[in-house]
Amino acid sequence: MHRVPMRHPGDVSAIAALLDGGGLRAEAIVAILGKTEGNGCVNDFTRAYAVHALSVMLGRRLGLTEEEVAARVAMVMSGGTEGGLSPHFLVFAVEETDAPATGALALGAAFTRDFAPEEIGRMAQVEATADAVRAAMAEAGISDTADVHYVQVKCPLLTSERIAAAEARGATVVTHDTYASMGLSRGASALGVALALGEVPRAALSDAVIGEDLSLFSGRASCSAGIELTRNEVVVMGCSAAWAGELTIAHAVMRDGIDLPAVQAALRGAGLDPGAGQLRADDAARLVALLCKAEPSTNGRIRENRHIMNDDSDINATRHARALVGGVAAAAVGRTDLFVSGGAEHQGPDGGGPVAIIARRPG
Repeated sequence: MHRVPMRHPGDVSAIAALLDGGGLRAEAIVAILGKTEGNGCVNDFTRAYAVHALSVMLGRRLGLTEEEVAARVAMVMSGGTEGGLSPHFLVFAVEETDAPATGALALGAAFTRDFAPEEIGRMAQVEATADAVRAAMAEAGISDTADVHYVQVKCPLLTSERIAAAEARGATVVTHDTYASMGLSRGASALGVALALGEVPRAALSDAVIGEDLSLFSGRASCSAGIELTRNEVVVMGCSAAWAGELTIAHAVMRDGIDLPAVQAALRGAGLDPGAGQLRADDAARLVALLCKAEPSTNGRIRENRHIMNDDSDINATRHARALVGGVAAAAVGRTDLFVSGGAEHQGPDGGGPVAIIARRPG
């Protein structure tokens, strides 16, 4: 796994340097996560820009078209690096080895079929996502859902064009608000993860609860919506007795945006000592990635104090939340290239969200 910076959303030079230097094989790459500096909303084209740049660069090395690269590598771009967050890529590569299995970080990726616009934010997306999670677990060699620590999903959204196409066929979409469609798509995807991992029973799920009953959630789902795709791309991260390697992963669930103890619990779970403040230098050097979700509570409160994130007409609420949670997480680990994703519908409790730590094990 490699964490590399980007100077702009189309800057893939750091990954290209790893490939050219022999530190990474293009054939081994199975997933790339990216934090881009857009607004994270419907018109955030930094995500598509980054995917295009990655696909072109990898396509040249693999002798594949952009479409063939997209079918082979899960590319999950999350827009928004508000506050002090730093744009970066996380590159996951898998190689065969003769080394003994150590129960290390295991990774599996899977894709759903393309969704019709009228399926987004509804049970069709929930069920298809659950199937993709199960397929990704099987690819990762993870049989016990308890060994899954984080599921990263990239999901589509509705645009005016997609809505018009559905209605021209006589179909009805879940909403005409394109921004609201992002939350409903994330929520349906998260409930699909919850269904696959046994966190929410099938009997509790229906179209009516998506985006409404926030007591239903996954403590391990992270879903990001974008304009650049029409399917769900699913990356399952966990630990498997069949895998070797130096990496491990752990997670916790933040109950709100300032739940520092949850971040520290995830650090300890990955073998890092948060101590009384920031990570010590030796532990900080073993930190590979911090991934978490950020969401303003719907009741407008954080531990009984009022916040204005939902009432600001100038800056979207998820942008406020990313900056808040990003600051808390950065203070805990002493770095700012963190994968903090906004919009946590059904991803952790209302106002909170999952947090995962990937680290190198001692020695």
